[in-house]
Amino acid sequence: MEKQVILNEKQVELTLHRLCHQLIENHNNFSDSVIIGLQPRGIHVVNRLKKTLEQKLNHSITCGNLDITFYRDDFRRRETPIIPSATNIDFVIENKKVVLVDDVLYTGRTIRSGLDALLAYGRPQKVELLTLIDRRFKRHLPIQADYIGKAVDTLISERVTIEWKETDGKDQVILFTPNDNHG
Repeated sequence: MEKQVILNEKQVELTLHRLCHQLIENHNNFSDSVIIGLQPRGIHVVNRLKKTLEQKLNHSITCGNLDITFYRDDFRRRETPIIPSATNIDFVIENKKVVLVDDVLYTGRTIRSGLDALLAYGRPQKVELLTLIDRRFKRHLPIQADYIGKAVDTLISERVTIEWKETDGKDQVILFTPNDNHG
């Protein structure tokens, strides 16, 4: 696999700051808004957004984590069982503006599952989607993000991975392309 860095550490930081400014522009002080990250990888994005937003606004932002394991349409189709993650929504989402967050938007199936899981906790006033990376043109479902860190055009055979300082030692977004040995 060939490895290409799409966003380096500084670019990831700048992208997250830009997304925070967009969120503040639309949600002001977040008094009627909450941010919910999809497990497992969306929570890394939420943790960074929360930290930056709280620094900029000088007050706490309500955030949570949502596990979608049992809402996935491929839940029973896998050969190995999926291990569920923890859901942590210890606040009311009824009539709130919810920003649903994931790291990479690809087919839209994870987001669809996230919307189903979210509705088990109440009926939000509005749901918006934020994704750090949008892999355009490969949707299986008509889902699009309201906030996009970076849009990338990829082949089906390619893979986009986000590495985080906390788990991988460095913040970066990588595009993996299979080596073509048929040339």
